Amino acid sequence: MPSVVLIGGQWGDEGKGKVTDFLAEKADIVVRYQGGNNAGHTVVVGEKEFKLHLIPSGILYADKTCIIGNGVVIDPAVLIQELEYLAEKGINTDNLRISERAHIIMPYHKRLDEVIEEGKGAGKIGTTKRGIGPAYMDKAARVGIRFVDLLDKEVFSTLVKSNLEEKNMLFTKIYDTEGFDADAVIEEYTAYADRLRKYAADTSILIYDVLQAGDNVLFEGAQGTLLDLDHGTYPYVTSSHPIAGAACIGAGLGPTEINKVIGIIKAYTTRVGEGPFPTELENEAGQHLAAKGHEFGTTTGRPRRCGWFDAVISRYTARTSGLTSMAITKLDVLTGLDTLRICTGYKRGNEVIRDFPASLKVLAECEPVYEEMPGWTEDITNAARFDDLPEAAQNYLNRLSQLTGVPIAIIGVGSRRSQTLILDNLF
Repeated sequence: MPSVVLIGGQWGDEGKGKVTDFLAEKADIVVRYQGGNNAGHTVVVGEKEFKLHLIPSGILYADKTCIIGNGVVIDPAVLIQELEYLAEKGINTDNLRISERAHIIMPYHKRLDEVIEEGKGAGKIGTTKRGIGPAYMDKAARVGIRFVDLLDKEVFSTLVKSNLEEKNMLFTKIYDTEGFDADAVIEEYTAYADRLRKYAADTSILIYDVLQAGDNVLFEGAQGTLLDLDHGTYPYVTSSHPIAGAACIGAGLGPTEINKVIGIIKAYTTRVGEGPFPTELENEAGQHLAAKGHEFGTTTGRPRRCGWFDAVISRYTARTSGLTSMAITKLDVLTGLDTLRICTGYKRGNEVIRDFPASLKVLAECEPVYEEMPGWTEDITNAARFDDLPEAAQNYLNRLSQLTGVPIAIIGVGSRRSQTLILDNLF
């Protein structure tokens, strides 16, 4: 019963969508286990580009069951838009299943996200303002609305009216903004329920049965390790857990069912939003990475901050998620740089730090300790095997693996599905 968890090994945007799409060919079920439509995956198949936010990348294969797990928060309007977007591109979504236990993003969650973020001024954390955090807040406060509740109009109406009594007080008395009409919200969301009802399932059972039959399951995380609510650069984090352990909770199965964990790690480092970033480049090399890597967020369109590969981060990811292998993406973006730098540790005063610190104050005071390696100028986008890569590229990859302590299973040398080198078959 091979089961593989894919996680982002940096601040997100590592190219998880492409790797998920590639591995989904051999999977029977693909499961998204956390996050919401604050995530975005771009997948290129032939000449077609697909941008996904909620639906697992495996949906591009007609014979795969794709699951939105209980750990995900769902904006039904966005999900319906995504279904329509895929239909327009000729993709059948009949094999999608949604956990009855997944929580629903309500319009008041999005309004709260906006007013809270705007009220922080210079202290903002860079939220996407899509209601993700407030939805998870309600989930933890035990006043959230689940997909199974949305499908029962009587239950749903009761929950909406109860929640709006408190939320409207917040909007009008604290935030000096307009509240919501309960009947209008109920009417709007009842239409969503009718559209999505056919996808409802107890997805934990579906996943368990497939594993017991010895078939392949691929678990897909959103965001990245450093955006994890507990283990990320708090408070500049997301509201859920992108690390591998969350796959069990967000999909509804035990840890003994997981066989392999692969960390998707970009050949350099990027970050969207606020917070310290030790290897950030504000020079020609950084501009090269941003331009050649098309470093703009799939969901927000915001430019990504770019920097050199940070082995402190990759070691942290290996430890917190128990990586069994890595997928190094966007290696081709480094082509043309004469010298490459790898951060092996942080210097803070007279101290050299080898492990990722919890304190943002400490992180902001850290300077990267670099080692340099020669770059390459040869085009690598047509490489079919590891040996096809220039010697300098091979040496760079070997060093990343050595510093991280994890073998490399996959190498991305371009954006297309075909531009992928496989060193180890995960299924």
